[in-house]
Amino acid sequence: MGRAKKQIEKKKKKAEQKQAQTKSGSATVARNKRAGFDFHLGKEIIAGIMLTGPEVKSVRLGNVQMRGAYAKIIDAEIWLFNCHISEYKHAKNVGHEAERVRKLLLNRYEIERIELELQKTSKTLVASKIFFKGNHAKVLLHLGEGKKHSDKRSDLKKRQQNLDVQRALKDY
Repeated sequence: MGRAKKQIEKKKKKAEQKQAQTKSGSATVARNKRAGFDFHLGKEIIAGIMLTGPEVKSVRLGNVQMRGAYAKIIDAEIWLFNCHISEYKHAKNVGHEAERVRKLLLNRYEIERIELELQKTSKTLVASKIFFKGNHAKVLLHLGEGKKHSDKRSDLKKRQQNLDVQRALKDY
C-alpha cells in the first residue's frame, strides 16, 4: 500500500515538473539569445515549421542552434534561414542537410499582412525560439528592428545594474 502511494506521488511530481517547464502545453526546445540583444523585438508571430521525420526527432532532443536565424518572404511563402538542426544519429539511410532552408506554415492572409508591414518599415523577421505545441513544432518570429551599438551598450549597463541590485538584496 505504501509503495503504491509513493509511485502515485512520484508520477504527480513528474507531471507538475513537466507542466512547470512548459507554458500552456508548449515545450521550448531552442532559443536565439542574440535576437533580443541585436534587435528591438516587436510583434510576435507563431508559425508552424515543415520538418522531416528525423529532423523532428533531432529537434525533440534539442539538437538545434538558432544563432542568427531569420525568416524571409519569397514568392508569397515564408522561409527560415540559418537554423542548424543536427542529423539524428539513429536514422537509417536517411540524412538531411543541417543548414537547409525550411518552409514556415502560415495562412495566406497572415503572410500578406506581414509582407505589408515589412514593406512599410525597415524591420526584419527574427526567429527567437522553437517549441512544441502538442505534437507540432512551432517557431516564434518577431518583427525586429536592428539596435545600434549605443543601444546594446546601454542594455548591457542596465543588465549589470540589475544584477548588482539583486546581489545587494540577496546579501541584505
